[in-house]
Amino acid sequence: MDRKLKREHVVIGPEGTPLTMADLPKPSTVRWVIRRKAEVVAAVRGGLLTLEGACERYGLSSEEFLTWQRSIEAHGIAGLRTTRTQQYR
Repeated sequence: MDRKLKREHVVIGPEGTPLTMADLPKPSTVRWVIRRKAEVVAAVRGGLLTLEGACERYGLSSEEFLTWQRSIEAHGIAGLRTTRTQQYR
């Protein structure tokens, strides 16, 4: 059997460390701290999850996820400090 078939997909997380499905926040996550948001964005960017898969797994809207992604692109991980209420002002 080819060893590559058994190897779990790994992406580089927001802190530069390897990130696998086991390292991602639990699907029941309610409190979204900066690190957890950044991990989910890194997982989607790296192909560990699809956008649809991430939204379904975490109960997010695509707009909410895309807001996280745009915040990281524009301001780095610190951009995720913005709370939902601040985003709508």
